[in-house]
Amino acid sequence: MGVEDRRAALARGARAEAFVADCLEQEGWTVLDRNWRGRGGELDLVVGRDGAVRFVEVKARALEDPSGLESISYAKRTRMVRAAEAWMLEQPEDPREVCFLIAVVDLDPTGWSVEWFDDAFDGR
Repeated sequence: MGVEDRRAALARGARAEAFVADCLEQEGWTVLDRNWRGRGGELDLVVGRDGAVRFVEVKARALEDPSGLESISYAKRTRMVRAAEAWMLEQPEDPREVCFLIAVVDLDPTGWSVEWFDDAFDGR
């Protein structure tokens, strides 16, 4: 991937993250952190509502790209779990519920949509 392709991919990912954050805020979630970096990895979004916290991974998918949840490798999951644990250590109190939410954004030129995978790693 060339420099221009990489820049375009990063910009597309940032727009997808903003889109997901807006969708979640419309559902009553509050964005607690964006692109949080800590020990072990990065968290795209951390959102909270009523004592619950979701660690959100955003995957932007072009129409010709069939990948989604399966594109998140075991190594990526491990980094996300480590980062989530580090994030929680910085918080003044423990949330009552914590899980991972994967948001796969379909980048259709006629309108974007999101496929949600809540509690994404449960049993996987």
